[in-house]
Amino acid sequence: MSKLTPNDPSLRSWVDTANLAGSDFPIQNLPFGIFSTPQLRTPRAGVAIGDQVLDLSVLESVGLLTPAAHRVFDQTTLNDFIALGKNTWQRVREQVSLLLRADEAHLRDNASLRARALIPLQQVTMHLPVKVGGYTDFYSSKEHATNVGSMFRDPANALLPNWLHLPVGYNGRASSVVVSGTDIRRPVGQVKPPTADVPSFARCTKLDFELETAFIVGADTALGEPVSVDRAESLIFGMVLLNDWSARDIQQWEYVPLGPFNAKSFATSISPWIVTMGALEPFRVPGPVQDPPPLPYLAQSGARSFNISLSVDLQPQEAREATTICRTNYRAMYWSMAQQLAHHTVSGCNVSVGDLMASGTISGSTPDSCGSLLELAWNGQRPLTLADGKTQRSFLEDGDLVTMRGWCQGDTYRIGFGAVQGRVLAANHQRF
Repeated sequence: MSKLTPNDPSLRSWVDTANLAGSDFPIQNLPFGIFSTPQLRTPRAGVAIGDQVLDLSVLESVGLLTPAAHRVFDQTTLNDFIALGKNTWQRVREQVSLLLRADEAHLRDNASLRARALIPLQQVTMHLPVKVGGYTDFYSSKEHATNVGSMFRDPANALLPNWLHLPVGYNGRASSVVVSGTDIRRPVGQVKPPTADVPSFARCTKLDFELETAFIVGADTALGEPVSVDRAESLIFGMVLLNDWSARDIQQWEYVPLGPFNAKSFATSISPWIVTMGALEPFRVPGPVQDPPPLPYLAQSGARSFNISLSVDLQPQEAREATTICRTNYRAMYWSMAQQLAHHTVSGCNVSVGDLMASGTISGSTPDSCGSLLELAWNGQRPLTLADGKTQRSFLEDGDLVTMRGWCQGDTYRIGFGAVQGRVLAANHQRF
């Protein structure tokens, strides 16, 4: 048997649906997640392959996977597995890839084991893949920052003085990170329109999405010990899609002087499958030229970004079909993940396994590549017309379903992230 790497484009799986053109989960992907079924109610670790989930806890129980001396795949999060480090992540991915290869009989021809280990995706419930101890949201798209700065400040000075020198970010709320498919309750809070003399308590009327990705931290670091930009990627387990739901009217009133608070903390949705950095490796691309050059601790050479196509669909509750309202690409991000992690820790801040660090809204240079309704409809001045030709949106309405997708397209396969999805529910004033 030839020694093919897990990223080899010639690999095929005995799971036939993994070989179909357009499948998000070919054998070259093998993303990790946490799932349960009506029969197996305790969540456990799995890998997506075609239209199936491979139950890693089953393979661990029979000795086909031995990532550690203790069991890690029957846990309700991936944190214990991720904490084993990069060498273990790579070894397990290689072992799973081999077991799923079309020319490997060990699992393919063992009908009883295969019946226990493979479960149709449509039969599983996905859960948060990690316990998120800390959540940071960056602001790393130059196009997005320029759009917002032009909208609310002087277009000639859209970027604040620090933006080209450091990855701007803020610490968000980890407790309200939810998995795809979780309904999102419209927030309420203080708002103060420009025409009002005093604030009022009201439901958010400018509810928005933000198209983002995020990376999962794969190691604990010590307080006071920064992570260098050259070492940073070795501490990143993988990436997910992220929707940073935003209450623009609440944010407008509260964000000066310390930034977002209630406008962002009510919900953040992530996709359930973590695509490993190993699977993304063939899709490296150079990032934008950074001018002026960053300070030495942020200086990075080589291909520091990834060619990840992204889209957003919006479907009102009464609509028969969704409208794709955004198409963009991660490769346009000005600050890289390594730079974000290096800057986050340069002060001595420690990070932990499972920490979530979001890219910030990902916008491109064309009108349809903006990653938020704030930009797409230019704060309500240019409402979007949806697929039926009559329904318009400036911000999200109750019942709207937002679906984000991401993928890396190769010549013979794609590395898909699946989707992150959420439906807007009406505000609940009875809580107060």
